[in-house]
Amino acid sequence: MKNYFLQTQVFIFLTILLFGSACNAQVKKDLQKENEHPKLIKTLGGPRSGNVQCIIQDKAGNLWFGTTENGLYKYDGKSFTQYLMTDGLNSNSVYTLFEDKDGKIWIGTEVGLCLYDDKIFAEIKIPLPKNLPPNKNDHYRNKHWVFSIIQAKSGKLWFATIDGVYIYDGKSFTLFIINETASGFLSTNHNVERILEDKAGNIWFGARTDKGVYRYDGKSIIKLELMELFQDGPKPKPHNWGWPQLQDKKGNIWFTNWGGAYRYDGKSFTSFKFPNNGFTRIIEDKKGNLWFGGDGIHRYDGETFTHFSTKDGLMNPSVWSILEDKNGNLWIGTRGTSLFLYDGKTFITYSEYKQIDN
Repeated sequence: MKNYFLQTQVFIFLTILLFGSACNAQVKKDLQKENEHPKLIKTLGGPRSGNVQCIIQDKAGNLWFGTTENGLYKYDGKSFTQYLMTDGLNSNSVYTLFEDKDGKIWIGTEVGLCLYDDKIFAEIKIPLPKNLPPNKNDHYRNKHWVFSIIQAKSGKLWFATIDGVYIYDGKSFTLFIINETASGFLSTNHNVERILEDKAGNIWFGARTDKGVYRYDGKSIIKLELMELFQDGPKPKPHNWGWPQLQDKKGNIWFTNWGGAYRYDGKSFTSFKFPNNGFTRIIEDKKGNLWFGGDGIHRYDGETFTHFSTKDGLMNPSVWSILEDKNGNLWIGTRGTSLFLYDGKTFITYSEYKQIDN
């Protein structure tokens, strides 16, 4: 009997030992996974400042990350290269990125436009109309933000800027006037922030500075009203503006604001509201799932929403940018200039803050 109890105790001890070793091995494996890959190194500003504001993948497969303090990063799958004003950028604050049909990368910054072509950055000046109303907000004075860039089916480039919307035909810029009234999208006090072209060739405009959204069919512009969605807080704030985000595979067009999201089926709008959640980005993955970025990430499979946040490993849940790469991984840019990769199972940190002593 004593031998039996002794054997049992030894068995339990060995089981615990093996289980503990397996757990330690898994922890070490996870740590190695975190530490073995290259990272986007943030050196400017504090550890919690700035955003990874925008992400694109170019035709060659390189990933580009625009940040609001630390310039532009290029990731070739092996290492990150950082580009700052000292490398030719006109600002270290990047707000939008776009690769055109010729493989040139357009960079919208806090002070205007840059073009990256054949390893050279060139500043592109958008000529402003002489009658442009002066900016009444001191915070934006002498700034020429470029918020959004698209290339229409016609081949022309469209730029949403703090100084209005401009069309570029490859030779010159033309101001596109949406609304000439005092509260219209014409001045630095009231501007378009997002542009989207749908499959039918309609171009959509939206911003926080106007109610509803605008649609241009190539001939005329109409305004579509949106119902109010309330941003949560001690004093819930209503929002009825919309950032056009994407057109999904079913043809629906999606818009977001600080209160939630809207889906437009060509006839009417359906609203989506989540607690404490407005949205900054929506993308559609190869499987047809929609990913909503804001306070964490929501995945929508057409029927149900699944929320991912800090409890799932997304350690900074304030999301500003999302992209699915050619391999099906999700890249997520957040506040604090943090970058994460989601491989379908795990959120892996791809950024690091290093203080540089002056």
